[in-house]
Amino acid sequence: MLILALLLQAATPPVPGAPPPGPAQPPATMAFEPAATLIATFDADGDARVTRAELDAGVQRSFTAIDTAKVGTLGYIAFADWAERYLGDRNALPSPFETDSNGDNRISLPELQAKLAEFFTRYDRDKDNVVSRAELLTIRARAFGDDGPRDGPRGGKAKPKRR
Repeated sequence: MLILALLLQAATPPVPGAPPPGPAQPPATMAFEPAATLIATFDADGDARVTRAELDAGVQRSFTAIDTAKVGTLGYIAFADWAERYLGDRNALPSPFETDSNGDNRISLPELQAKLAEFFTRYDRDKDNVVSRAELLTIRARAFGDDGPRDGPRGGKAKPKRR
């Protein structure tokens, strides 16, 4: 059946006066950054949109879950625990170094809320103080760039060997 459909498609003559087909659209990759995935989970009312109030409350809940000693700050190891649990990996962005705005080697709730508010602002493309799932999506033209995956050291094209 599939072979018959392919043969019929190949045998179909072009439509007179129709523009020639353009280049094929490159495959797109849709992805969520770790911070976007986290922000999506803060949708408290289930409307598939996250407000700034939901963001702040969600960050507070996640911070409190890791701050089990109730000291009000997280060291970098505890922050890595937070990142692994809520971002999916201990090394996911935001990093503790960029989140620790006062440089005291501790992450406070206001510092974490401020850092995630920066992500929220970047994702909020229409600037209505609400992020939708569409705004949280990152669309990349290709997963490996325009010329495919790299196979050489450090991602570069392998050089031909000299003889």
